[in-house]
Amino acid sequence: MKKKIAILGSTGSIGKCLIDIISQNKKNYKIVLLSTNTKYKDLFHQAKQFNVKNLIIKDPLIFNKIIKSKKNKKINIFNTYECFNKIFTKKIDYTMNAIVGIEGLYPTLKIIKYTKKIAIANKESIICGWNLIQRELHKYNTDFIPVDSEHFSIWFSMNLSIAYVEKIYITASGGPFNKKLFKNLNKINISQAINHPTWKMGKKISIDSATLINKVFEIIEAKKIFNISYDKLEILVHPQSYIHAIIKFNNGIIKLIAHDTTMKIPIFNSLQNLDRIKLEKSEVDLTKLNSLDLSMVNKKVFPIIEIINELPDNDTLFETVIVSANDYLVNLFLNKKIKFTDIVVIMLKIVKMRVFARFKKNKPTKINDILKTRDYTIKKIDNLLHYEKF
Repeated sequence: MKKKIAILGSTGSIGKCLIDIISQNKKNYKIVLLSTNTKYKDLFHQAKQFNVKNLIIKDPLIFNKIIKSKKNKKINIFNTYECFNKIFTKKIDYTMNAIVGIEGLYPTLKIIKYTKKIAIANKESIICGWNLIQRELHKYNTDFIPVDSEHFSIWFSMNLSIAYVEKIYITASGGPFNKKLFKNLNKINISQAINHPTWKMGKKISIDSATLINKVFEIIEAKKIFNISYDKLEILVHPQSYIHAIIKFNNGIIKLIAHDTTMKIPIFNSLQNLDRIKLEKSEVDLTKLNSLDLSMVNKKVFPIIEIINELPDNDTLFETVIVSANDYLVNLFLNKKIKFTDIVVIMLKIVKMRVFARFKKNKPTKINDILKTRDYTIKKIDNLLHYEKF
């Protein structure tokens, strides 16, 4: 029997990667739901390719346009994630959440009830609402798999309890400005900042890689997912991007998890145990293994890692402050409203501001707490930019 699959955010890079994997194994899978925000043409192409009967188009203008056109009458088209109870009569086998941003949290929480396994590629959901996700996972006995290459590598290799872990190292490529002093990056433009040397990624994540805030986020993710203290987590710069995580156990064993720089590998393996399918063969890259070039993070190159020292030990709304501030500042840079270096300078200022200190004591109990914190953070940044020059 074919395994039933839902893909939230199917028209983004992660969703398309999963679509490509499934296209090579059509006999094993049946896609029952696809979703997008605005890319309806890609969505309809995917639906036709896999005969998918349920689609979600979140953008209200595009949704209304499609509905008024009276086309695709044989397909159920929704524009809300409240539709899951109309689509699923029992649990499906696997769901991928590849929706970008905090907007991915709500559908994550809603679909857990209807899926046996959920793979999450949405780091904002995990960082801002992990305690809410955990509550639903436990309530509905749903399995969880992280899809970020670093966290998947850790998850995949953990055959011992977390109690046996002495240290986990998450690797960073260093992006396009590795070994360049931060103080010399004032005139960096957008094309330079998104020119990642080893990964093909979208603009937003490429900027996050260039500042190294993406690794700060991944440290927070790892802390939450694996229930491990921050003092057991560390970032290593590894320009080749071949090693994704290193785990040192207290029995002396050290595991290095390596794979090619493609998200297809963690996504493919998140489907494990659904069917015995195989990924295309590739050779071990001995050149990269013989020149790993691992090093500690230089704070003069990547000062943003100082944020790690400001992180509270418990799940709090402070993580939402950090994610929301970075999202907003990156968007300002991409719209040429601030300089590249302003992202880091303002982020380091925000984490020390008294107005945000109270969020270190508050735990999110519902999604609305997270959304209110996001809106408050953006408002304060606007005030900051209005009164101060950077």
